[in-house]
Amino acid sequence: MGRHGTIAGRKAAQDNKRAAVFTKYARAITVAAKGGGDPDYNVSLKHAIDKAKSINMPNDNITRAIKKGTGELAGESYETGSFEGYGAGGVAVIVDVLTDNRNRTTAAMKHAFDKYGGNLGVPGCVSYMFERKGIILIEKTDEISEDSLMEAALDAGMEDMITYDDSFEIQTTVESFNEVAEALKKAGYELLEADVEYVPSMETTPTDEGDIKNLKKMIDILEENDDVQKVYHNCTLDLSE
Repeated sequence: MGRHGTIAGRKAAQDNKRAAVFTKYARAITVAAKGGGDPDYNVSLKHAIDKAKSINMPNDNITRAIKKGTGELAGESYETGSFEGYGAGGVAVIVDVLTDNRNRTTAAMKHAFDKYGGNLGVPGCVSYMFERKGIILIEKTDEISEDSLMEAALDAGMEDMITYDDSFEIQTTVESFNEVAEALKKAGYELLEADVEYVPSMETTPTDEGDIKNLKKMIDILEENDDVQKVYHNCTLDLSE
């Protein structure tokens, strides 16, 4: 089970929502920094900073977010959480959030699911259809040898590698994710994305055009919400198109 959408599609989506993405990544940095403001000793913070830098977030924004997390600057108190449910066409959806107001976020989630033909469920109602895996995405270029990349990733503890037209997706266990990511960076590979994600073990392909349209709208609305960090689904279709 691999990712949905091309690198170009992901980059375009990020460009269109850059301000919102900055807000989301700043929150992630702030929360991670509560475990310590030095990324050399805080792996979660290091990965949050790496993701922010991958979308060219200014260093001032990153520093300010860290200081909010360490208490050097006043800031909101965020809590992590997730919501589960079904979108139109029976597609399973998991939404990871960071929020300073759980009631507000819950209302927004329910509104989005209800408005576009979905149903917000209880914790665990769809997560059994997903596995937690480390996902490392590397853009395919003429300079990268697939065999050399696979060898380096295997030596570091990779679980699987999927080759796409424009990229390589390396999958790891949650426990080996940091080790594999760091080993690949030290080997000179640029990580386009690196995170622990929900990967579907069971997938769904809606066939009704109305369901597909509503599903795309619901995903868009959820991703535009500042409280939402990431939306996962088990639809086989590329919903970013």
